[in-house]
Amino acid sequence: MAGKVLSGAVTWGLFAAWAVHDAEELATMARWAAEARPRLRARFPKVPEGVWRRLDLSQREVNTAVGLMGGVVAAASAAGARTGGRSPFFQTCVLGFGVHGVAHLAQSAAYRGYTPGAVTAPLVVIPYTVHALRRLASSGIPVRGGRSAATGTLLFPVVAAGVHVAARRLSRR
Repeated sequence: MAGKVLSGAVTWGLFAAWAVHDAEELATMARWAAEARPRLRARFPKVPEGVWRRLDLSQREVNTAVGLMGGVVAAASAAGARTGGRSPFFQTCVLGFGVHGVAHLAQSAAYRGYTPGAVTAPLVVIPYTVHALRRLASSGIPVRGGRSAATGTLLFPVVAAGVHVAARRLSRR
């Protein structure tokens, strides 16, 4: 392995940062979705009814989605630990996590108020991502940017949507 050894604090730090961030979402998402819906409907009257129905999130559904995503992030962290940070899966998740944090800030700006995850995005998600990328670079580990980063950025919403669809189905059984 060229360069310094990447510490487990970086690879498993992804899972730790995710856990802190998703604890906020777990505590706020279902209630926020119910309370925000009237304001959003008034602001976006042309949005189809089916979209608003999908915004109905039970706490059970949120719990299930968070648990499923936790499995994905734990697997990415394990891959990162196993490969010393060289895993494309780990690196893609780190980059996707950072983009996810920025998306939270954009959502709150667009909503003009609090949205779930907006507190930990600038305090945990984005700082962890910057730290992890710096540690990878200082350890001599190339971060697969470019096409791989673009693919990962595009796949993140697909994975998140898949997790939410699976959570909806599982939580309604």
